[in-house]
Formats: sequence, C-alpha cells, structure tokens
Amino acid sequence: MLRVILISILAGIAASTLYMHFQGPPPLPDIDLEEWWGPKLDKSKYNEAIVPFQVQFTNSTIRDIKHRLKTRPPLTPPLEGIAFEYGFNSKQLETWLKYWAEEYPFSDREKYINQYKHYKTNIQGLDIHFVRVTPEVPPGKEVVPLLLLHGWPASFLEFYDAIPLLTAVNKDRDFAVELIIPSLPGYGFSSGAVRPGLAADKIAIVLKNLMSRLGHKKYYVQGGDWGALIGSIMATFFQKEVLGYHTNFATLATPWSSTLRLLGSIYPPLVVSTDLADRMYPLGERYSYSLQETGYMHIQATKPDTVAVAVGDSPSGLAAYILEKFSTWTKAEYRSRPDGGLTQHFTKEKLIDNVMVYWVSKCINTSMRLYAEILNNRFFSLGLDRIPTQVPTSIIQPKYDLAYEPPWILKSKYPNLLRITVLDVGGHFFARELPDIFAEDILTAIVSFRNWHKENSKIEL
Repeated sequence: MLRVILISILAGIAASTLYMHFQGPPPLPDIDLEEWWGPKLDKSKYNEAIVPFQVQFTNSTIRDIKHRLKTRPPLTPPLEGIAFEYGFNSKQLETWLKYWAEEYPFSDREKYINQYKHYKTNIQGLDIHFVRVTPEVPPGKEVVPLLLLHGWPASFLEFYDAIPLLTAVNKDRDFAVELIIPSLPGYGFSSGAVRPGLAADKIAIVLKNLMSRLGHKKYYVQGGDWGALIGSIMATFFQKEVLGYHTNFATLATPWSSTLRLLGSIYPPLVVSTDLADRMYPLGERYSYSLQETGYMHIQATKPDTVAVAVGDSPSGLAAYILEKFSTWTKAEYRSRPDGGLTQHFTKEKLIDNVMVYWVSKCINTSMRLYAEILNNRFFSLGLDRIPTQVPTSIIQPKYDLAYEPPWILKSKYPNLLRITVLDVGGHFFARELPDIFAEDILTAIVSFRNWHKENSKIEL
C-alpha cells in the first residue's frame, strides 16, 4: 500500500512538473549594466582606470600571523578513532599550523603569487582585482580571451598551475589564449558590496563590464563552483558576447531536473546510464552525504556575518574551515583518512597560499555572503536554469565532484552542448588538482567552439 501511495505522489509531482516544463521558460530579467554596489559617490569622481596591483605579505602581517598561531590555546583533542568525520582533525591541524608558523616561506610565496601581472579597476563601484596573462604570438596567430571564474573557498590561485598550459603557443592551433582571472566580488582582493543583492546574476553583469573595460567584446568563459553558476548566467544574459562556455561543475536546479532525479531513484536507467548510475544513486546515500557536507552552506546562507567573526579573527580557525573543504570535496572517502588526504593531490604551500589570500584580504565575511545572496527567494524566482542559452557549451565531469547531471537533462539548458568529457578521476577543485586535464579539455573545447561558429556563420573574434 505504501509503495502505491509513493508512486501516486511521484506521478502527481511528475505531472505538475511536466506542465510547468512545457509552459516554457521564464523571460530574462531586466539587466541593469550600471547598478551601483559600492559606496555612494559623485559620478565626477568615478575612476575607470586600470591600475597595476601586487599582493603583499608585509612584515607586520607575517609577525601577526606567527604570533596568533604560536600563542593560541591548545586545540581540543579529537575523539578516539575519528579522522575527519567530525571536521578537521585537531591533531592533524596542529601539524598544519606549525608548518604555517615555522616553515611556510612567506617571501617565496609572495613572489609566486606575483609572477603574473595583477590589476585592479573599479566596476559599478567595486574595485575588481584580476590577473591578466597575454601570450606572445607569431604573426598570423590569433589571440582569444578566456575568462576563468573560481568559487568558494577557492581563489584566483586555483588556476595558477593551468596558466602556462592554457597560454602555451602551439603550432597545431591557429589561436593562443589570453587569460583574465578575476577575484569574484567580495573574494580575495576584489571589494564586496555595501548593500544586499549582489548575487550571481549581478556578478555576471560586473564581469561582463570588466571584459568590456579590457576591450573584449567577445570571449570565452570557464567556471567551477560559484564560477560555474556565474558563467552559465553570463552565457544566458550575454549570448552575443560569450562565444563558448566551459564548466567542470554542470548542475541544474529546476523542478524538471529535480523530478527526473527523483523518478530515477525508482528505476535509475530511466535517467542515467548504468555505468554512471553510482554518481546519482542510491538517492538516500546521496542525500545523506549532502546533509553531512552542507551544514556550512545553511550557516552561510542565513547567518554568514556571525560565523565570519570567529574564522575571520583566527588564522587557526580560518585554516581549519577552508582546508577541510579541500579534503572532503576532493574525495568523500577522505573523511575516513587520518590526514584527510589533503596532500594526496595538493602541496602544503599551495593550500596555505589560498588561506593566505583570505587572511590578507580579510574577505572571508564578504565571500560567505554570496551564499545568502543566491540561496533566497529573489534569486530562485528568476528561474535562470530554465532559460536556455544558445551559446555552444562544453562540460567535463570529474568522478568525485559534489554532483552529477546526465547529458540529456543538461541539454534542456544548453541545447548546443557540443562535448561532455566524463572522467574516472578528479574532485571539486579540479583546476588545482588536475591542471593538465583541465587545460587540455578547455583548449579542445575552444577548438570545437570556433568550428561551431564557422559552421553556423557566426562572427568570430
């Protein structure tokens, strides 16, 4: 009897969802290209200059970090037999904090971060930081711009290992890639909004204006995590500007996709191929994992300013809060490893580099607020995942990422889905973990985008 009731409920949900699905997508929202997010300012004082910038680890900052790390109270010992199941294992954390205070080469890492040219420019009242890498090319070789977008709790540094691979000049390609890698507003060295509302749709506009400021009327976009959502919105809002969209985190939040996922729990082959079914089902295990791993999301979507006081005031707390994500989001089973598997794919230097960006820029609070701006009624009511984009799209799906969406469902959003690469390796911080595969897939995608435009008689760069 219970099974009959459950099937009836699912059938009702499916019917209502199908009705909504075939009603068609919602209209594009109004797009205000000049919406102001910074302090109120006389327009005559607005400066559109692009100015050089350098990341600095000052002596006073270094002394302060070391003092805080060395004079902190002892950490509470972990429970017996527990690895990372309760969060960052405090015994392991002691070794990381000791490394940061006594061995981390501050000066060398500052030089590492500044090896590429950094800039700032003010867009809609926000000082936007970005790295720009332009390759030197021989005559006849076209340079095409690619916007790379990170998420939380990563930073622009996520792409550093892929930069030389993406910008390399190859005799077999008729183009070379210029990279623009911004810190998202409120992240790293980009300032955050002074009023509510700067969600992913608004950030998409800021970044479109950034590319325009840099002289790029047409360009490619790549994103993961929040960068994937922002990139998808850019491909939805600005379909004449975005020549191609590549992502390593393709998900949809629509009634249609959710209903299909639910129906597939009864009979997975309805939704996903048998060889990939374990990425979606059993649904109970997936939901259990989500509940275990998304407590931070609920906090940051509701009370980001409260928890930010604690982690923003303590380098120990900040390191634990950020690095724990690099453990379980890289591979769920690392929860059961005493060391969290952190150095399985990442070096200590590079992980602390990322924490340093959050500490030096004091951005943990403003970065957390993005969750509150996106996970609310205003943003959900836009229904942006239901609005198709004609921009050619390429997707790569790491094995151990936080979610998986089948190609046929993704095509409801991306009808010109040209490529999907399904991997048996890789986690959420894909560009940092596997830069070779990341870069090669993007370059292959750009080739497919260019061919698509030629075949469809579209104007290229």
